Amino acid sequence: MDQHLVIVENLNKQFGEGETAVKALDNVNFTLDSGVFAAVTGESGSGKTTLLNVIGSLMPPDSGSVRIDGYDITKQGDDALAVYRRRKIGFIFQNYNLIPVLTVEENIVLPMNLDSAEPDYEYLGELLRMTGLESKRRNFPHELSGGQQQRVAFIRALIHKPDIILADEPTGNLDSRNSQEIINILKESVKKYNQALLLITHDLNIAAQADRIFRMDDGVMTELNGVNPQ
Repeated sequence: MDQHLVIVENLNKQFGEGETAVKALDNVNFTLDSGVFAAVTGESGSGKTTLLNVIGSLMPPDSGSVRIDGYDITKQGDDALAVYRRRKIGFIFQNYNLIPVLTVEENIVLPMNLDSAEPDYEYLGELLRMTGLESKRRNFPHELSGGQQQRVAFIRALIHKPDIILADEPTGNLDSRNSQEIINILKESVKKYNQALLLITHDLNIAAQADRIFRMDDGVMTELNGVNPQ
C-alpha cells in the first residue's frame, strides 16, 4: 500500500498540435495525504481544472500516473472508472447541478441509487445537521438560496464517504459570508472523516486557509510552502 493517499507522477496533458498546442499539464508531480486540505491557485487557463479532471478520472492524461490509495486510475477502463468515481471520489463544482424535480434528499442520494447502494441515512442526517439543512430535506432546489444549494451539492459529494474531495471553484457563485461557511464545512469534514481535499480557487483568502498551497502556471505546478499565494 502506498504511503500517501494520492500520488501523481510525471503527469502530462496537451491540447492541440503544432504551433497552437497548449501544454495544460507539464510533468506534474505531487502527493496528498488523508486529512489534508490542499488549494490550487493560478490564472485562468493555467491547467488547474485539467489537473482536477485527470485526478478525478474524467479525462485521461497523455502520460504519467495517478494512484489513489494504491489504485492506478490511469490504467483502468471506462466502466471500472465510472464505478470508482461513484464510490471513492466526491466532486463539487461551481455549478450545483441539482435536478429541479427532486427534493434535497432525493438529489443527495441519487448517485447511490444509481449505484444500487443503500444510503446511510444516519450519516445523511449528520451531514444535514452539519450544514444547517435538516429542515430543508423535503424542499426543492428552487426553494433554496444559492448557499443552500451549494451545501446540497456538497452533501451529495460526501454521502458515499469518498476518500478524496475534488472541488472546482465551489464558492465562485457565492458571496463572501456563504463562501466562508462552505469552506468551514469542508475543512471540518476533511478533519472529521480523514478525507483529502483538493480545491481550485481564485480567492487567495480561501487558499491561505489550506494546509498546502500549490500554484499552476502554464501547466507547471509549484508548491508555495507557506509563501503568500499571490
